[in-house]
Amino acid sequence: MAFQFVMRSGPTPGAVYPLEGDQLTIGRDSTNGVAINDPEVSRRHARLTFQGGKYVLEDLGSTNGSFVNGQRLSGPHVLKAGDVVALGEQIVLMYDAANIDPGATIASPRNAVRMPPVASPAPAPVAPPPPVQNYAGQVPGAYTPPAKKNNLLPIFIIVGVLFFICLCVAALFYIDANYLWCTFFPFINGC
Repeated sequence: MAFQFVMRSGPTPGAVYPLEGDQLTIGRDSTNGVAINDPEVSRRHARLTFQGGKYVLEDLGSTNGSFVNGQRLSGPHVLKAGDVVALGEQIVLMYDAANIDPGATIASPRNAVRMPPVASPAPAPVAPPPPVQNYAGQVPGAYTPPAKKNNLLPIFIIVGVLFFICLCVAALFYIDANYLWCTFFPFINGC
């Protein structure tokens, strides 16, 4: 059985990457078996190894990580048809079995017994795949990148420090405007 990746979102949505060979790498560099030219993808991002009739995906220490069905890879993962593979937050690939042409020519030995052709029913029409819909960088019903955590603590600290400075300045203006220096600061010379 042959497998492939179909890009759901990224630089070339709809692009098909046939997976051939016992071991391929995925990355930005053109020497990879699956080359995806996007800054979100590391030069050598992940590796696919064919084992027991299935591909196993492994992240190669990429900067933005590899995800299968929304879960970040921490070790090798056996892929199943229909899995959604994401490289970073923007590149989303669908892993699936490749369509094999039933009308393709099949080689047979010369001395094979020739059977009369059997009428077969016409193949059912194949519906085209649903169009890739992109809503603000997300594919509905598929991979949702991990939400970025908003760290508001530095903002609260900065606002608090600015508020404290403004409060001190206002107090000094009040003391100065009402000639209260000697009341609040009796240790000043001349009071």
